[in-house]
Amino acid sequence: MKREQSSDFDPDLLHLFDKYVHGGISRREFLDGAARFAVGGMTAQRILERLSPNYGLAREISEGDPRLEDEYITYPAPLGHGSMRAYLARPAQVTGRLPGVIVVHENRGLNPYIEDVSRRLAVANFLALAPDGLTPVGGYPGDEDRGRELQSSLDPAQLVEDFVAAAVYLMGHPECTGRVGVVGFCYGGGVANTLAVRLPNLGAAVPFYGRQPTAAQVAQIKAPLLIQYAEDDQGVNSGWPAFEAALKANDVLYTAYVYEGTMHGFHNNTTPRYNEAAARLAWERTIAFFNQTLR
Repeated sequence: MKREQSSDFDPDLLHLFDKYVHGGISRREFLDGAARFAVGGMTAQRILERLSPNYGLAREISEGDPRLEDEYITYPAPLGHGSMRAYLARPAQVTGRLPGVIVVHENRGLNPYIEDVSRRLAVANFLALAPDGLTPVGGYPGDEDRGRELQSSLDPAQLVEDFVAAAVYLMGHPECTGRVGVVGFCYGGGVANTLAVRLPNLGAAVPFYGRQPTAAQVAQIKAPLLIQYAEDDQGVNSGWPAFEAALKANDVLYTAYVYEGTMHGFHNNTTPRYNEAAARLAWERTIAFFNQTLR
């Protein structure tokens, strides 16, 4: 199965696709814009198919891997949507309690890529919980466009409460030490920052290319942060200077990396924006950071 690379596409096309997946333009507007890149018998629709996630590439660790156990659970979210579904992964044959990590998805629900990230954490000896923010509207639908539509239909404040409740649930889980961190991607990166603001007992946060909190909110952060950015991601990176200034002003412990030659979504191994070298380095740093802060 061939993995498309960002170098296979014109950078302007990738920027157009990024705008589409973040709701800046419609599907029709993307196809109209992509038409000028359709050469040699390639159609705009075929370009969209090539750029869209290929979840056959997502599984670095399969559901049946003997190193882990996994299941779907529900947890209470009284200030959110009441009851939420989540994917829970743990290392097999655990004899003691483990630190926990909340895994927060992008803007389209709990897809196979995020489930695989949870399994990667489980084999690294963490208790990983990945909520499906689309639970109130039937769960991740298996279609990216529909997933984005469903997520945008939810009340943003309630959705945040669902993820806050997930962290509280995991902190009290009988298999958890009570030390809990969060990692999130894109929308989930913003949620990771928000949980650091909202939860003074959060152990650590790793936002991947996430929107930043305000300076006033930064003053509430107690958890150490590992902040991961793509080099070519102006929409998110424009907020970094003010965020960094607020982190310094409030003596928040943080480390930040900008990965050269990468675009927004570089960790997601199901799309051509994936950058293998940067993704693996960022993930190694993530695991080392959680080992340092949560154990």
